[in-house]
Amino acid sequence: MSYSAPLKDMLFVLNELAGLKQINALPNCDDATPDTVEAILEEHAKFAGEVIAPLNWTGDQSPSFWKDGEVITSKGFKEAFKQFAEAGWQGVQHPTEFGGQGLPKIVATPCLEMLNSASISFALCPLLSDGAIEALLTAGSDEMKAIYLENLIGGKWTGTMNLTEPQAGSDLAMVRTRAVPRDDGTFAVFGTKIFITYGEHDMAENIVHLVLARTPNAPEGVKGISLFLVPKFMVNADGSLGARNDVHCVSIEHKLGIKASPTAVLQFGDNGGAIGMLIGEENRGLEYMFIMMNAARFGVGMQGIGVAERAYQQAVTFAKDRVQSRDLAGSAGPVTIIHHPDVKRMLMTMRSQVEAARALAYVAAAKLDLAHHHGDAQVRKQNQAEYEYLVPIVKGWSTEMSLDVTSTGVQVHGGMGFIEETGAAQHYRDSRILTIYEGTTAIQANDLVGRKTVRDGGATAKGILAEVRATAEQLAASKQTDLQAIALQLKEAANAMDEVVTYVAANMKTDIKAVFAGSVPYLKLAGIVLGGWQMGRAALVAAEKLSQGDADSSFYQAKIGTARFFAEHYLVQASGLKTSIVSGSVGTLALAEHQF
Repeated sequence: MSYSAPLKDMLFVLNELAGLKQINALPNCDDATPDTVEAILEEHAKFAGEVIAPLNWTGDQSPSFWKDGEVITSKGFKEAFKQFAEAGWQGVQHPTEFGGQGLPKIVATPCLEMLNSASISFALCPLLSDGAIEALLTAGSDEMKAIYLENLIGGKWTGTMNLTEPQAGSDLAMVRTRAVPRDDGTFAVFGTKIFITYGEHDMAENIVHLVLARTPNAPEGVKGISLFLVPKFMVNADGSLGARNDVHCVSIEHKLGIKASPTAVLQFGDNGGAIGMLIGEENRGLEYMFIMMNAARFGVGMQGIGVAERAYQQAVTFAKDRVQSRDLAGSAGPVTIIHHPDVKRMLMTMRSQVEAARALAYVAAAKLDLAHHHGDAQVRKQNQAEYEYLVPIVKGWSTEMSLDVTSTGVQVHGGMGFIEETGAAQHYRDSRILTIYEGTTAIQANDLVGRKTVRDGGATAKGILAEVRATAEQLAASKQTDLQAIALQLKEAANAMDEVVTYVAANMKTDIKAVFAGSVPYLKLAGIVLGGWQMGRAALVAAEKLSQGDADSSFYQAKIGTARFFAEHYLVQASGLKTSIVSGSVGTLALAEHQF
């Protein structure tokens, strides 16, 4: 159950696909040299593999627990988080003026993947803090930034996101938590929030809750929601901790997976009101919270990639060790199961999907860096639009992929995979939440349709598809059979996605239910096509390296083989998905409520 970060593949993607050198050349990114980034990743790989990974199994077997309003985290978590904070890992991508390292998102992204491969339960705490930091950087007052950011970035304090209530899951228009103005400019907050990740724990001195609530006379619906900062402990003027605030954990959930991560029910205001500070302007809370949510959604996509990588590594190790049956081509005795064609097929399904999702996510991270740092305003605008288009795909497709990969990992183990002691089942259980929290796959798909495709008439999507077709043409021009085979499938898949984008943009106003009936298949199609695009790009680079006589021929040959597998097993699904999207709504909507 050990974990070794796939540094070679991570560095290949960063350097050859995500354009690390291009990012390094941007203003304020000069510290992100390829050599420096490699050294950072090597150090983080050691930390993830040696400090965090051993806690994954023990945390699952001995979860965090609640007692008398306090949460005691799994053995070793508190000490590991202290090491995480002291090493500066929370601040990799955050501003130096508040104690961060100020590195681009493209550098933080593989670090995030490693942490999640090591233990999703552990990684959830810093992931939520990242979101809180981003929200405060964007909408917090100067006073808030001065008091809270250095402590959050330094890992002395952690952050949470408080949206969900018992009656208000994804429908935030139903939020009932109240924030009543006080004479000193603060607010008294009253209400109940559920499913609050790390809403209570013993790993940090303070917890900074970012809470959606309504002020008196606020407009109905989402337009009347404001965002408040509610600390567990009040903070004195000199930055020291003061009195306990009126926010308390009344229970934690008992879950299918991620058991070491405490999921809290928080009660605000049972003793006169929790003191909260307004973040930004009243009634703009959802806008500010979306900053946090988008950071978290990308992060959850990386969780899917991380747990899938861990499951793949474990499956490969088992397949190389497990002796069962003779080789189909003939052998003196039984062989290890990796010699059997269907086991290789399963391992290739796992490997190819992880590599495709990783490449797409890293490329998306690079687009955000370009959007933030490039000197040309038009380039910034274009990359921001492309990043926003990719976020629901990274979140939705990568997490759905993790279910497939971790389930296949159990299958590779056979009957042993169904036994908890092997650890394969934990990856499957842990991944099940990923398609649900921070917005279900359907919510990501609705976002992809409504905000990311229809809003600009499909222009961003079609712009990306033009790049996909250019890669297909490069592949087709090759004299190598493997690259030509990839080109054939990539071209057809791009055409299928183009037809879907056109259909979605053209029919949104006239047949909205038909369009949304195909929203999740559209998200899956986009993930497959754009992931396949990155695999095609990787194959081109690998072929060039081989033609130059690169010494690492085994790695590059594997790149090409994996890309061809993805093309002929996943890109081929594009035409079928297109049909289900464009024509399949009739069957989807055929039955009336009483017929179910």
